[in-house]
Amino acid sequence: MRRQRNLRLVSLLSDFLFRPTFPYSLTEYANEFDVSKTIISEDISAISNAIAELGLGSFTVGKGRAGGATFIPRLRKDIREKFLSELAVELSNPDRILPGGLIYYSDLIFQPNIAFKLAYCIASLYANTKVDTVLTSEVKGIPVAIYVAQALGAKLSVCRFRNRASDGAAVAVHFPTSNGDVRTMYMGTRQIEQKSRVLIVDDFLRGGSTITGMLQMAEQFKANVVGVATIIANAKPKLKLRKDCKSLLTLNIDSKGNSKLKVTDNN
Repeated sequence: MRRQRNLRLVSLLSDFLFRPTFPYSLTEYANEFDVSKTIISEDISAISNAIAELGLGSFTVGKGRAGGATFIPRLRKDIREKFLSELAVELSNPDRILPGGLIYYSDLIFQPNIAFKLAYCIASLYANTKVDTVLTSEVKGIPVAIYVAQALGAKLSVCRFRNRASDGAAVAVHFPTSNGDVRTMYMGTRQIEQKSRVLIVDDFLRGGSTITGMLQMAEQFKANVVGVATIIANAKPKLKLRKDCKSLLTLNIDSKGNSKLKVTDNN
């Protein structure tokens, strides 16, 4: 009997972790394991308590026969701050300073374990927000954005800076850059549904031109932008693209060229 319950718990937990925000039917689980719904509810309660104690998220359970159990990823604040603080120390290394007020971080965000944690930090900020599509731009925004989409149960759409025939018909928007140039961004017409709820995710916010382009792109699809999130935001200039624009880390570079990152308090 003990072995049977262990198998159920592992099976249930694997489903919830592989597909967050998806409502799993308690009735279907009861039929699959040949037990009552009450037993399945007790199993989910045990998983929910453990997940909550670890600070990894919460569960919602719908009422009625059609109700299902849903795992909502949400890293507890102290877990987020510990991870981001350690990352900030690493990124503050003087060897990472690049010309033009930039820092080198590609080696970190292209590591799946780090990209995954960064994504779940962002997803935690929007855990109670219904998101249909996570919108990002190529290239460095993609690793984190795809995990954000997975955590929020959304699809991923990518704005490109070069039109590809394989994307089919595309929409193009033109946007100004901080140095006065004009760039063009493309999006396949099938990537975003009209009037969908979009969360914009980018890797770095400095002049804000790329995010401006993505906001224009979302407008072309009549999408409702529910938020803008970046991994790192430059402290200067202090941009206010939108009131709901959030970042995980804030970069400060002093007059001597020394960089320091701190965890952004988005609450």
